[in-house]
Amino acid sequence: MLYHLLYPLSAEFGGFNVFRYITFRTGAATLTALFIAFVVGPMLIRRLEELRVGQPIREIGPDHADKAGTPTMGGLLILLSLLISVLLWSSLDNRLVWIVVGLTCAYGVLGFVDDYRKVTQGSSAGISVTAKLFWQTLLALLVALAIYTDPGFDARISVPFFKNFEPYLGWLYIPLATFIIVAASNAVNLTDGLDGLAIGPVMITAGTFLLLAYAAGHAGIADYLAIKPVPGAGHLAIFCGALIGGGLGFLWFNAPPAQLFMGDVGSLALGGALGAIAVVIRQEILLAVVGGVFVMEALSVIVQVASFKLTGRRVFLMAPIHHHFEMQGWAEQKIVVRFWIISIVLGLVALSSLKLR
Repeated sequence: MLYHLLYPLSAEFGGFNVFRYITFRTGAATLTALFIAFVVGPMLIRRLEELRVGQPIREIGPDHADKAGTPTMGGLLILLSLLISVLLWSSLDNRLVWIVVGLTCAYGVLGFVDDYRKVTQGSSAGISVTAKLFWQTLLALLVALAIYTDPGFDARISVPFFKNFEPYLGWLYIPLATFIIVAASNAVNLTDGLDGLAIGPVMITAGTFLLLAYAAGHAGIADYLAIKPVPGAGHLAIFCGALIGGGLGFLWFNAPPAQLFMGDVGSLALGGALGAIAVVIRQEILLAVVGGVFVMEALSVIVQVASFKLTGRRVFLMAPIHHHFEMQGWAEQKIVVRFWIISIVLGLVALSSLKLR
């Protein structure tokens, strides 16, 4: 909005030419989202406390009874900061931005309904797994179709660390993209189990994709790095910056002991957003590298369930894997910080792979 209002004035006032640059607007979007989160956060926490929107705590597993009643649905703070900032600083005629924003909002609504049912029912059940997967898959399928039917779409996918290996998938790209978005959403949701655990890797992944989106939207940089050029993808760097800013603002209130929990309204939406960005900028496989913490969390659940059903034995003391380390006696803060460190390393590996290809 500000871009459309102020950049045209550059013809008369040269200083407004700065609004032309995506780098400037990315930084502005980050700070705007952070400021909004700082301002809105205390008001949102008070309102959630008044409504008694407390987090139900599972009775099994590590003892987190001291967290019972902490306001949930904190993802609303991230989404509000993110969306307002994107609308202010991004180009509103960019189709790719609207695809990612649309999916983020839709997954946010799904997560909100899930959180609302948990709170009103006083349990950790929420929406049934079948219903949740149905809506996630349907929404992700719409995004996959929107990308696939783009006139300039190329159904070849890039494989990290391999320069000339780009398998052509044809229509099979649609189920792959759908799976990536749904898997990313649920993986972030599984990771959101400790104070600050999910938002750290989310911001690190968003930071990595910020650079990749800018590169994909710049023909010269894309050619130099041998990545697929995606016209208009640079504006998603603004989205990623706003996500980082909103995430930092949320972390201010989510740092242990948390005043606010993310809830499914945040984890489902942010995971879906990362998956959608990966698909849009054509870094589908690289998401599994930079988002390796999410992959590890999801795989631990899959392995645990499969092992128990097939052999009657558990591989981990408890899944997702962060609870396994809790059961081993690790302090919550130690788990969170170490997972952040792993995420940073994976982000660097993902960026390094661009020149190793």
